[in-house]
Amino acid sequence: MTRLLLAAALILPTAAFAVGSGDSTPPSTTDTTSRCADGKVWDQRTRSCVTPSQDSRLDDDTLYQAVREFAYAGRNDDALRALAAMSDQGDDRVLTYMGFVHRRMGDAELGNAYYRQALARNPDNLLARSYMGQGMAESGDMVAARLQLAEIRMRGGTGTWAETALMQAIETGHGASY
Repeated sequence: MTRLLLAAALILPTAAFAVGSGDSTPPSTTDTTSRCADGKVWDQRTRSCVTPSQDSRLDDDTLYQAVREFAYAGRNDDALRALAAMSDQGDDRVLTYMGFVHRRMGDAELGNAYYRQALARNPDNLLARSYMGQGMAESGDMVAARLQLAEIRMRGGTGTWAETALMQAIETGHGASY
C-alpha cells in the first residue's frame, strides 16, 4: 500500500498538466458560461460579455480558455465561435480543439481531419494524439487508440494527462469532456 501511495505521489504532479491546456482539471465555471449567452465571452477589462469575432481585445489565451469552458459545458456551437475568432486558424491548438468539438458533435471523420492537421503542424502535440486516440477508443478501434498511446509515450508523454485520459478511454470506451 505504501508503494502504491508513493507511486501515485510521484505520478500525479506530472499528470496535473494537460498538454495544450495547462492543467488536467475540468475548466472552472466563469462569467463566460454563467453570465454570457450566444457565444459571448467575458471580458475582464470591460467587465462585460463580448462577441469574440467583433472584439479584437480578447487575446487567444482568453479565447482558448473560453473554448475549453464551452466544450466542457456542452456548448459546442459557442466553442466553435470562440475558435473562429482566434488569430491563427492554423495553430495546432486551434486545430486540436476544432477536432475535439466536431468529434463531440458526432462528426468523428471531420474531427480526425482536424487532429491530423494539428499533428502535421506539430507531431508532438500530445493533446491532439490523446483526443484522436480517445475518439478511436470510443468507436471501438482499440488498435489505433493504443498506437496513439504508444506515440504519446514515445514523445515524452508518460505520466501526463494526455496519457492518463487516453488510457482511461481505452479501458472504458469513453473519452474526456474537456
